[in-house]
Amino acid sequence: MTRRIAWTVLALIAVLLVLAVAPLGWLLTEREQTSFRSTAEAAAAKLSAAAEEHLSDHKSDAAMHRRLDQAQRRGDCAAVYTVAARLLARTACTAAASADGATTVDTATTVATVDPRHPSPAAALVAATLADRRTRTRLVAGRVLVVVPVGESDDLAGVAVLSRSADPLSDRTEMVWGWLSLTSAAVLIGGALVSVGLARWVGGPLHAVDQAAQRLGQGALEVRAPAGAGPREVRRLATTFNTMAARTEALVHGHRAMIADVSHQLRTPLTALRLRLDLLGADADDDTAAELAGAQGEIARLSRLVDGLLAAARAESAVPRPVAVRVDEVVRERLAAWEPVAEERRVALTARCRTAVAAALGEGDLEQVLDNLIANALEAVAEGGTLRIEAAPGTGAQGQPVVRLLVVDDGPGMTAAARRAAFRRFATAHVRGTESSGGLGVLGPNPCGYGGSRSGSGLGGSGLGLAIVHRLATANGGTVRLTDTAGGGLTVVLELVPARQK
Repeated sequence: MTRRIAWTVLALIAVLLVLAVAPLGWLLTEREQTSFRSTAEAAAAKLSAAAEEHLSDHKSDAAMHRRLDQAQRRGDCAAVYTVAARLLARTACTAAASADGATTVDTATTVATVDPRHPSPAAALVAATLADRRTRTRLVAGRVLVVVPVGESDDLAGVAVLSRSADPLSDRTEMVWGWLSLTSAAVLIGGALVSVGLARWVGGPLHAVDQAAQRLGQGALEVRAPAGAGPREVRRLATTFNTMAARTEALVHGHRAMIADVSHQLRTPLTALRLRLDLLGADADDDTAAELAGAQGEIARLSRLVDGLLAAARAESAVPRPVAVRVDEVVRERLAAWEPVAEERRVALTARCRTAVAAALGEGDLEQVLDNLIANALEAVAEGGTLRIEAAPGTGAQGQPVVRLLVVDDGPGMTAAARRAAFRRFATAHVRGTESSGGLGVLGPNPCGYGGSRSGSGLGGSGLGLAIVHRLATANGGTVRLTDTAGGGLTVVLELVPARQK
């Protein structure tokens, strides 16, 4: 954004400079040309007036020669001709003659004998002035040529010709454009400095707010944006963001504190009730013991439900801070932890992972996802079945790179309606041919070495396992979906964000 603001302001300044400097340069150039021509015409007119005193008034030619001497000292070439095109007087400069007859004196002396079909510019100009008695000015071969009639228009006595080099005009024109260019360059450099300063003044605080928002989204709830720099609107945006971040931090911490309190308050009475039932069952008869065993089963189911609710609540309130996680290493670790359970149920548990596959996930999130999915699959697969985990780089639906993780089983699978509802809490999964909970299927002791809320153990039949998987995957920027396995069964497809390469 800083660059865009700077380039936009700089482009605007450049356009304004072009619109202002170009017309000004053309105007000053035209004024210099007009002034130069007027000066040359004035000098030629003075020479014509002095020649008229000699030709028409029959006075001394001293004034005429004085004007010619002045013209020569200025570097001009000048000459006076009679009406018959006879040379009367001229300066001694040789620049008045040229090989192509394009300048004044020598060409003008032969104006009477010039070929009328191919007149030189100077001869043609003198001839035209003699014909219609009008002053003419033209730029010929880098010199300004002025031809002025001598005498009254009805009593023409001759013509005065003055040729002046146009180099001073070119020098002044170049100086005008040079100063304009230097001024434009200075203004452009100043504008560049101002635009960069303006862009940093506006874009710097916005960039800081953007970085703070990214860190907040990554789980740094304590982050705040600087609110003392930039325009008033940007400062107000930073203040609003900080207010939102503070409220979010308070809500998340409050939610976590409530979860911890609920966990403690619910587990304690359930444990006490289970101990009381155990004591009662020790002295009870057979019928009473059977009833007490049923009550203990219901308490165990209630405990699993509480654990599932707490795990789902923690997953909902968690704001992950993604780190680089080696997916292949985590898969091998979780397979080693679940291998005893798979052997007990006679399920072949295998993995096929690309080496050094890394994803950006919150710490411990991938372990929890795999525990939930493996536990769910082991409950669904019959004895002699297979459960396979695959991990490899891939491409997402939008063409972005992803880390694709597959959990493939050959169990009964799910209907299309069950797959659509499987990620909702307490959803009932319609397995093909039967009906069961869509949650985790882990029964018995925790084989993973995790607490109940961090792993999937203890949540069998709660209807929360896949909801937790969906929450953890989406919270880390990934996706999860269910598809049919070729030949029968269910495949869970997770697409995770790859870790950035350093």
